[in-house]
Amino acid sequence: MLGNHNCNSCLLFSKSKIRKADVGVRSVMWTITITKKRWKQVAIATGTIGVFLIVLVKILDISDNKESLSAAPQSQHELIAIYEQQQKLIEEQQLELQKTKEELARLQDDLRALQSNTPRKYPKVKYLNYKNRKRILITGGAGFVGSHLVDNLMLDGHEIIVVDNFFTGRKRNVAHWLGHENFELIHHDIVNPLFIEVDEIYHLASPASPPHYMLNPVKTIKTNTMGTINVLGLAKRVMAKVLIASTSEVYGDPTVHPQPESYWGHVNPIGPRACYDEGKRVSETLSYAYAKQEKVQVRVARIFNTYGPRMHMNDGRVVSNFILQALRNETITVYGNGKQTRSFQYVDDLVDGLMALMESNYTQPVNLGNPVEHTIEEFAFMIKELVGGSSKVGRTDAMEDDPQRRKPDISRAKKYLNWEPKVPLKMGLLKTIDYFRKELERSDRFAANSKKYFDSHDLQRSPQRFQFDPGNG
Repeated sequence: MLGNHNCNSCLLFSKSKIRKADVGVRSVMWTITITKKRWKQVAIATGTIGVFLIVLVKILDISDNKESLSAAPQSQHELIAIYEQQQKLIEEQQLELQKTKEELARLQDDLRALQSNTPRKYPKVKYLNYKNRKRILITGGAGFVGSHLVDNLMLDGHEIIVVDNFFTGRKRNVAHWLGHENFELIHHDIVNPLFIEVDEIYHLASPASPPHYMLNPVKTIKTNTMGTINVLGLAKRVMAKVLIASTSEVYGDPTVHPQPESYWGHVNPIGPRACYDEGKRVSETLSYAYAKQEKVQVRVARIFNTYGPRMHMNDGRVVSNFILQALRNETITVYGNGKQTRSFQYVDDLVDGLMALMESNYTQPVNLGNPVEHTIEEFAFMIKELVGGSSKVGRTDAMEDDPQRRKPDISRAKKYLNWEPKVPLKMGLLKTIDYFRKELERSDRFAANSKKYFDSHDLQRSPQRFQFDPGNG
């Protein structure tokens, strides 16, 4: 009995456990069922939200496009308004600039008036009484050689009248004498007659460098023929002594070396340099025709290669070309093989020779030049050494009718004028290089200031720079 009771108890216990387990399983299954329903609900809700967001984005995108489309015409109107505003500002600035220019011109006039009333300081000149003081006319007196001659004659106490058309001469060369009681500057072309009273005439008017005299060959010939006739006519009327500045170019490409004054020359009468060569030969012929027929006192100086301060920087001659190229660190250009020879005299020596010839009684042509001869190649390397820098010496094609040898025989100058060059070549070149260096610095400063002015913000705002076209959409 006891065993049966235990078995029944165990059976009841087992059934109760089974019931509990069944209840647990059912609860778990119910929980799983509820979880699945929730996940479905969550998924449906998420999908609904996603669709809503996509639709919302589309709606916002459409509205943005509409707003941008509606804003485009507004932006165009704003640009047109800005353009009109800028145009108005430009007109105001141009008006202000014009007023500034007018004010600057007025101030410049006031400054000139003030300067005219202010005593200027001049170099101390020698005093000469009326018996010894001469009225001297210098044609081409604002040029390279003429301005140095002006300085010497002014310092000697003479009254100087400079006549120049400023084709190659520059007012700046004689500006330091402007206003002096002994100095007068006349802007005049000697091709036209001149009526003044003078005692002596130095006729230096003529372009002397190949680029200048070849630029207008007819004008060069007229200056050396008609200009010389006018000078000789003036000398005849007022009984003045005349010195004609001729040139070594009358010898052309010489076959005699060195060249004495008795040599007639070897000139191409129709070559590119003929306007100058033949013009000077005619000038000499006219001078001696007036001397013979009209008893005009004539002196003729045949001037060889000359260099020094106040040379035109772009005159195309050997000295200025080489110095300028060396200072700019450019290739020093030698025409031809560089074996051509030249003799170079410093301008101060030439001026002394011109004055000595004028004071002398010798009437035949006289060579004024340096008898020391140098090849063009040698001269190029000499300038390169004196200037320094990184320039190289290069060669190019020879120029037509370029003389191969040029060296003066100065026996006459030594005998009749007691003259010969004194300034050593290197010393004269150093002075000339210093002058060119200062001229380049001055030119660079002017260019820099001009660039600074023309690149200013105010001038950049101009109708040409502000090129906005509103268009039609």
